[in-house]
Amino acid sequence: MNALQNRRSFLQAGALGVAGFTLADYLRLANANELKAAKAKSAIFVFLAGGPTHLDSFDLKPDAPAEFRGEFKPIDTSVPGVRISEHLPKLAKLADHYAIVRGISHTLAGHELGTSYLNSGNRPIPSLLYPGYGAVVSKEIAGDSELPHYVAIPSTPQKAGYLGVRSAPLQTNDVPKPGVAFSVRGISLGNGVTVEEYAKRHKLLTDLDTTFKGADESKLIDGLDQFAKQAFDMIRSPKARQAFDVSLEKPESAKPFGEGKFGMSCLLATRLIEAGVRFATVTFGGWDTHSNNFKAAKENLLPQLDSGLSAMLSALKERGLLDSTVVYVVGEFGRTPKINPNAGRDHWPRAMFALLAGGGIKGGQVVGKSDDKGMGPAGEGITPDQVAATFYHTLGIDHRKEYHTPGGRPVMIVRDGSVVKELIA
Repeated sequence: MNALQNRRSFLQAGALGVAGFTLADYLRLANANELKAAKAKSAIFVFLAGGPTHLDSFDLKPDAPAEFRGEFKPIDTSVPGVRISEHLPKLAKLADHYAIVRGISHTLAGHELGTSYLNSGNRPIPSLLYPGYGAVVSKEIAGDSELPHYVAIPSTPQKAGYLGVRSAPLQTNDVPKPGVAFSVRGISLGNGVTVEEYAKRHKLLTDLDTTFKGADESKLIDGLDQFAKQAFDMIRSPKARQAFDVSLEKPESAKPFGEGKFGMSCLLATRLIEAGVRFATVTFGGWDTHSNNFKAAKENLLPQLDSGLSAMLSALKERGLLDSTVVYVVGEFGRTPKINPNAGRDHWPRAMFALLAGGGIKGGQVVGKSDDKGMGPAGEGITPDQVAATFYHTLGIDHRKEYHTPGGRPVMIVRDGSVVKELIA
């Protein structure tokens, strides 16, 4: 926007001020051109619960002393000059599909606080529970009336916060099994109550996974609030049931995802996005490697991440969905650069990584940098708030937009963030 356009917009804002036009409204107007660039219509958030080791995955330090660099070697990727762990060979071949963000830094070394921060983009405070990404996306982006707008596989630490239960996820509470139709009986419809429990109340448990014929609608929904009614209708719709049924996937398409829980979760997330779900989150735990960090990473964590995430990115690309789906992969913090006596790494929020792909993200690059031992940012660090603002930007959501809590308190979606422009294509 040039100076003349800025002045014109300012005059427009001034003229509208008497009609209740606020400063926040003006800021949105001034950045309208920026927001028009948004490409994503849906999102997948992959949470690596426990705090993944940055030095053994996407931010290796091969020239650091042995007590810092660890056992793994870096390998070349499809992007010249970008190197990642030898135990991520499939993702190395797809490096042009995603951006690595290094040198992300914060100060919350506890799991609960770090998890809250990285799942909302707002540093937690005692007086307010911020909504997670899925709650905001499902509120801001209209979805198919036959589909849930926000699905968590199998669960998520993200909260609806002050947005309330209408913005809460449908949690699968389980992971699909290869070639088996996915049961919906354990899916939570809200307030932790599952489809199965609703069915038990009304003696409809028999054949729940295949038919709802013969159900007495008036009795079935009696006593349920409107959110639960809508959620129940979505889950029982043929379109939703088909989206959840991973057994319908062609064997050649399902094979790259493998048979592990994370891979199958990624397959389900891909199917849900393809069907029209706006936000899916996959939680992959086990990254709290205080001991045997290298054994766990080599034999379990990194191979699962490599297969599942690479299969998801490839499938989204092949189905023409990657340009319209932003993928965000992150944990709550990194791990200590110096290896402890138990061959492990401990909590370390001062340096961590994230991956971003699709939906207007410029792939094939590294943004940000950590120092020579991975102890902190080299130069100015990147905050979780900035990554959150960038994530929302790709979806056309202005992170400065204000919501109001039930008590009338105005709160911005992301309180302290700013878009990392290098990440935007």
